[in-house]
Amino acid sequence: MKAYRYILLNLFFTVALLSQEQNKTQLDIGQNYRLSPGNYNQYEVSIVVNPNNPNIIFASANTFLLSFISEGIYVTTDGGANWQGNDTCKGEPVTLHSGDPGIVIDKDGKFILTRKGFSAGIYSHYSTDNGITWSNQKIIANEDIAPERAGVVSDFSSSSSYFGRTYVLWVRISQVTPVIYVYTDDGAQTWSLPDTMFIPSQRSVGGELAIDQNGKLFSCWASVTEVSPFTEDFVGFASSSDGGNSWTVKENAFDMNGIAGQLTQKSNIRVNGLPRIAVDSTSGPRSGWIYIVTGQKNLSPAGSDEDIILNRSTDGGLTWSAGIRVNQDQLNNGKIQLFPAVHVDKYGGVNVIFFDDRNTTSDSSGVFLARTDDGGNTWQEFEISDHNFQPKPIAGVAQGKMGDNIGIISANDKLWPVWMDNSINEIYQIWTVPIEISTVGVNEPVQQPAEFSLSQNYPNPFNPSTTIMFSLKEESFVTLKFFDILGREIQTIINEVKPTGEHEVELSTVGHSGLSGIENLPSGIYFYQLKALPTGRQDGSFVQTKKMVLIR
Repeated sequence: MKAYRYILLNLFFTVALLSQEQNKTQLDIGQNYRLSPGNYNQYEVSIVVNPNNPNIIFASANTFLLSFISEGIYVTTDGGANWQGNDTCKGEPVTLHSGDPGIVIDKDGKFILTRKGFSAGIYSHYSTDNGITWSNQKIIANEDIAPERAGVVSDFSSSSSYFGRTYVLWVRISQVTPVIYVYTDDGAQTWSLPDTMFIPSQRSVGGELAIDQNGKLFSCWASVTEVSPFTEDFVGFASSSDGGNSWTVKENAFDMNGIAGQLTQKSNIRVNGLPRIAVDSTSGPRSGWIYIVTGQKNLSPAGSDEDIILNRSTDGGLTWSAGIRVNQDQLNNGKIQLFPAVHVDKYGGVNVIFFDDRNTTSDSSGVFLARTDDGGNTWQEFEISDHNFQPKPIAGVAQGKMGDNIGIISANDKLWPVWMDNSINEIYQIWTVPIEISTVGVNEPVQQPAEFSLSQNYPNPFNPSTTIMFSLKEESFVTLKFFDILGREIQTIINEVKPTGEHEVELSTVGHSGLSGIENLPSGIYFYQLKALPTGRQDGSFVQTKKMVLIR
């Protein structure tokens, strides 16, 4: 009898342990390390890779010591085997820097850094020797009200009409908060005049940029409620196919309920749910998909505690999915996830890192990586920090501030996450750990389609949604149209250039497809038709039509 009870007890604890660990995969990641140990607080970290040489990686951060503020310069030229660091950007005037760095490496390998100044405005510096020396400051915008960190991207596509152009975008901090952008075509030696891309109808914050393999620009920001703590209310989105000369804007791309405010559980640090954006620039099946991650609570699928939510667009930002909960721990368990960063690697894997306290006490945090290989439908999670830390405000900086953002990129088949952590002497430092992509997902190159093809939608018959897949063996101008049984066009679903590769689009009767009237269509037979004309040709288009059945 005792033996039987022992077996039952053992089984109970085994099941409990498996249940607790079911959402997290163990990963042997190696030891976390600091990029540049020092006495400065290093916080609000970001990281980029040289588009021509993946062994060159550049990271930056706000740096603060006593009353001195600057931007950290942390560089590896040997793929991460060794890092060189400096807590002060040496671009003159050194004493007038004020942090909030935005960084990029352009097509020529030039490092470009934007920052705030003690006098109002946004300034830039560039380096042609991998961050060893820096140019004197160039003024980008003489803002009367200091902006937040600006988003920065550069066009690496040699087929783009704007190849080599670098863009900077920000949301002005004021009661009226226009979204402003500038660009440079000469490696940050000169800048265009600041231009207003959009004036939201209510106060907004943030400002992020992404760019696809064809040079198309995407931006996002958050509009906030009218009273403190100015909670993020919905996400604005805009795109440009002509180098920023014109923009297509959706002021309310999708709703959110952000986490702006202070966290009593973590020493009253100041937090936010600001959107971060990435685009799939591979030639795989989800090429061109756009992903935005935010920190939210009290709006499904987020729970009553802080969760990481992803929204995606499969049609260039015209329509957006419902929210997808990234962190896979139990809903409403009191655990807190913060400050997500998102990156799509060359295999089409979407990687999101964030602070997470599910494996520690509520006053502490670790760092998790969540990865999806199917565009966000399913996720695997890995704890990538080998120790926890206790978030606390940085004395002498803005009230409650420990930094607002972390970062992640990939290079040489490795993920490079960066985050700030005050576990040593209570000084925030920039930490990382390289992660082999093969240990967290696929690492086989995507096979290019041998022909043009249009697949049968699945499921078929369908209700409420169905997926259409098609293959392009060459980059093509694609139209995908939806017809009724009499041949009357209901809607053009796709009407744009698409890259070589596999593509898919979802149609839904529940209001997320963007098809006018599909929500009210009756049961019946419908048709969809694909036309694909390879770019640069006048003839030789691929045309195919297939039947689908809607059942109410």
